[in-house]
Amino acid sequence: MEYTVNKLAKLAGVSTRTLRYYDELGLLSPARISSNGYRIYGQKEIDRLQQILFYRELGVPLEEIRNILASKDFNGLSALESHLSALLARRKQLDLLIANVEKTVKAMKGEIVMSDQEKFEGFLQKLVDDNEQQYGKEVRAKYGDESVNRSNAKVLNMSKEQYVELEKLTAELNETLKAAFEQGDPTGELAQKTCELHKKWLCFYWDDYSKEAHIGVTQMYVDDPRFTAYYDKIAPGCAAFLRDAVAIYCK
Repeated sequence: MEYTVNKLAKLAGVSTRTLRYYDELGLLSPARISSNGYRIYGQKEIDRLQQILFYRELGVPLEEIRNILASKDFNGLSALESHLSALLARRKQLDLLIANVEKTVKAMKGEIVMSDQEKFEGFLQKLVDDNEQQYGKEVRAKYGDESVNRSNAKVLNMSKEQYVELEKLTAELNETLKAAFEQGDPTGELAQKTCELHKKWLCFYWDDYSKEAHIGVTQMYVDDPRFTAYYDKIAPGCAAFLRDAVAIYCK
């Protein structure tokens, strides 16, 4: 079955403007243009749009989606299985948060007593799930399942105070890294303070710290575009700057 741009937009719940934009990006082109100038989409394009919308729902940027779909290794079935796993994890996360809210309501009514640990159920799981979704495959390949599982367990067992401290530390680390990067000297005092903060941040996740692992993880920030994108949002070039500063810090 074939669809015009208007019919496909209605079917998928998106705007015709969105479909035209996807065409401009080279993300989703029509199968053909009819004699009267209409964009015509076939089954192949419908399946591709479904994949695009799954990726968008999971927060993947359009440029990255285009690269994924253009890859020679792309497999539609594997992608769908991956989407299913991610969506099931999201449902689990929502169930935890719903349970947390229900418990909190009962606690505020005086019906039950909640521990501080219970108050953070769902939030800590989200932290773990987000890290697994974005970086889990690469980190597990580099450090092994046992190490990653221990790290996840450490996060899930954080106290309220530790969670709040981690949030504050993350903000301080990013602010200090930006200021150090603007100075431009990886050997400088501010850059080395950034490395110390980064070490402290890593120790919220790691059981054991080593200089070799510290150097290795910052090299991964440069090698893996997703890590690079996270740090380069602070300022373009921050990932490489942090790697260079840590190499000096760990001498």
